[in-house]
Amino acid sequence: MGRILALDYGKKRVGVAVTDPLKITANGLQTVETNKIREFITEYLGKEVVDCLVVGFPTKMNYQVSEAEKYIEPFISWFSKTFPAIKLERIDERFTSLLAGKTMIGSGINRKARRNKALVDKISAIIILQSYLEILERRNHA
Repeated sequence: MGRILALDYGKKRVGVAVTDPLKITANGLQTVETNKIREFITEYLGKEVVDCLVVGFPTKMNYQVSEAEKYIEPFISWFSKTFPAIKLERIDERFTSLLAGKTMIGSGINRKARRNKALVDKISAIIILQSYLEILERRNHA
């Protein structure tokens, strides 16, 4: 039984989150520079069994695709060709940065630490993954 890996893919950094092997909890793994994400994914998949990769899908409030998608598409194409056996899912990420900020405030993280974009990206990846787990749970009970 493999894990689910989630990415909050950005122009400069990629927040990474992963489930436990039973796919119950979403945990922040780390933040990786975007230009090193392919190497990171390749190394990670060499050590861990992953059943699914979930990548945030950036849309605007009017549901149009965000300009950020142009940075994600080459990665998606590479991943699909390099790891065809691993399921790839996309999930709406419109409010993840806002929710990440609220999560940090709620957990008592001070203002200076909340400016840490890498931390925001990692928490955003956790939120993307948790949202995906909730979708799976609803599908299983439908």
